[in-house]
Amino acid sequence: MTAVENDADVIVVGAGPGGSATAYHLARHGVRVLLLEKTEFPREKVCGDGLTPRAVRQLIRMGVDTSPEAGWLHNRGLRVIGGGVRLELDWPDLASFPNYGLVRTRLDFDDLLAQRAISAGAKLRTSVNVTGPVLDADDRVIGVQAEVGPEKEPATFHAPLVVAADGVSGRFPLALGLAKREDRPIGVAVRRYYRSPAKHEDDYLESWLELRSKDSGDNLLPGYGWIFGLGDGRVNVGLGVLNSSSAFGKTNYRRLLTDWLANTPEDWGMTDEANAEGPILGAALPMGFNRVPHYARGVMLVGDSGGMVNPFNGEGIAYAMESGELAAEVAVQALARPAGAERERALMAYPQELKARFGGYYRLGGIFVKLIGRPEIMRMATKHGMPHPTLMRFVLKLLANLTDPRGGDSMDRVINAMTKVAPAV
Repeated sequence: MTAVENDADVIVVGAGPGGSATAYHLARHGVRVLLLEKTEFPREKVCGDGLTPRAVRQLIRMGVDTSPEAGWLHNRGLRVIGGGVRLELDWPDLASFPNYGLVRTRLDFDDLLAQRAISAGAKLRTSVNVTGPVLDADDRVIGVQAEVGPEKEPATFHAPLVVAADGVSGRFPLALGLAKREDRPIGVAVRRYYRSPAKHEDDYLESWLELRSKDSGDNLLPGYGWIFGLGDGRVNVGLGVLNSSSAFGKTNYRRLLTDWLANTPEDWGMTDEANAEGPILGAALPMGFNRVPHYARGVMLVGDSGGMVNPFNGEGIAYAMESGELAAEVAVQALARPAGAERERALMAYPQELKARFGGYYRLGGIFVKLIGRPEIMRMATKHGMPHPTLMRFVLKLLANLTDPRGGDSMDRVINAMTKVAPAV
């Protein structure tokens, strides 16, 4: 067989948070990285735009300046509204995570992370739409096929290792036959921007556990909602519905959002269509490792491509960036070994470490999703849980996956024990 000349040591497909984090950490170790993105920056993405301390930690690990002067809106914690109670919960003080969250729109957030990857030495190419893998005689991936630029010129890029960070669509793993697992939770979220002088500057991310329209009376609308101030006169408002809900796939989610917002105070600005900026946009939330294996045949899956959204809270950015860093660490060790059995042995550490790190926690998340999909359980939980701040602080730590692995308080120890005992997904 004729040897091919590699364009890089690693090709990363997709320059979202997971792909850019992977490229950054690889390049920092001196690996030749080619980061391929199908769009041009800046570009919009459907997201809540809120970042928990878990995501903030990953930004800091990439050398990102997260100060307000650099354009970040800081928040102290989560405001939870439900069961007739409004509760403000500060992010926990931990050794492992910072005690603040952030808000920033994806319009320039992804661009900023891609620039960090470039500054570390990665090569970014935009308007490159990867269409499928290049396979060798042993059916192992040795590169990617792509269409480049507006003319969709065919191109081929070679590398001994490919990282699929192409988001929820997962077109690259799908081309390898890696389909979604139907037994794992998935959600749908919709969001819209509104001008809201009353709500745009907020010290807390706001989460609504109960949604009601003007005419729903005591009947709850399906799903959960959020209102995140952006600090620039606007808010990001959205809602999510999980596949454990009877309304999943049978509901007009855009109508659901406007029905809920019609019941909010008029001075918030969300009842008036004139205050809306842009359309209501939606996206799927692939949760709990709903695509596996995370390594096979020369391809590592990172972030949404590998279904790594947290089932407890719908957070995806932190896990995309964290899995990207882990993939980079494993790849660096693997590429230092000769191609063949030795390298494959090193690469198999990636899915094993992902399973050890998140498997038990995601299993608990799957149980949680099934429970809150039942309105009577959700109503009972909010009614009896919300009035107890200590219990809700425990819930915040569990839902946001914020504990110290060693030491920590009694809440940390209970949560860590639960995730260890739970069988990994």
